[in-house]
Amino acid sequence: MMSMVLFASVVRVVDGLPLSASTDYEQDKGLQETKKQVKALSKKLSQFPDRCTLKAGQYNINFTCCLGVGYLMVCTENYPNVLAFCFLDELQREFIVTYDAKRVNSAVRPYSFIELDNFIQKTKQRFNSPRSLSTKINLADMQTEIKLRPPYQLTPEDLGSINGFSYHTPSKYKGITPSQQLDPVTLPGIVSCVLSILCGGLNLLRGVHAIESTIQNDDEDFNYVIAFFLGTAACLYQCSLFAYFSVWRNSKSFLAFALICLSNMYLYELRNVWQILFHVTVGAFMTLQIRLRQPQGKAPDYNV
Repeated sequence: MMSMVLFASVVRVVDGLPLSASTDYEQDKGLQETKKQVKALSKKLSQFPDRCTLKAGQYNINFTCCLGVGYLMVCTENYPNVLAFCFLDELQREFIVTYDAKRVNSAVRPYSFIELDNFIQKTKQRFNSPRSLSTKINLADMQTEIKLRPPYQLTPEDLGSINGFSYHTPSKYKGITPSQQLDPVTLPGIVSCVLSILCGGLNLLRGVHAIESTIQNDDEDFNYVIAFFLGTAACLYQCSLFAYFSVWRNSKSFLAFALICLSNMYLYELRNVWQILFHVTVGAFMTLQIRLRQPQGKAPDYNV
């Protein structure tokens, strides 16, 4: 099957009202079924991240959402992802320039902006012949953006109800993107996690002893207790960052490492050089392992 864009539509996110679509006369049964999935998906866009891909047999459904409007397209499964989202980006820019939010919100009838079909058809023709693209679309920027924030891979279960099957799937996306799976754990990662827990345990134990000393001797510095417990918290937080994905994960791990260094600097009078070096080295090793364990979910095809 040739690699090409087959269908595109624009819908209002809040209620799934179709605003415009490409007029196609394709009689392929598989494509007609895929269009039914597009219709079902358009009514649930508000439940998903703003950039998604759904594999539907030999076709892919891609969509983006912006300012309350969803832009969907159907392409063959071998069509490059970067081109698909460049197509949606051009469609989005044209729609935003042509129609303001007031007109979108006041639309009542389906396909109120059907005149956009002329632009959709011309853009389809351009993107179905990428070698003859007259406009210089910035593939490098889109490729980088997709690598940094790959589209979420939807499944039929995510649609809740499709093709006669019902699934109870409460909304699980609280931010722009859902939680991502991380790369498999490596042996160095396990070792660093165990050492970090050990350092946290040592800090906790010394902190408890410091509390006892403070109670028995009024002249003891309570700041030592705080430093020990901050070191414990930083070590355990690094373990959680290693285990789970979060936004700004690398920056958070570096800040935790900085806290480990500062707490050990403050505890210089209570620890020898080798103990401080051990804690700082384990913190640095843990920070490196967090950096190396990257999120999965890479887009399937970045090449044009």
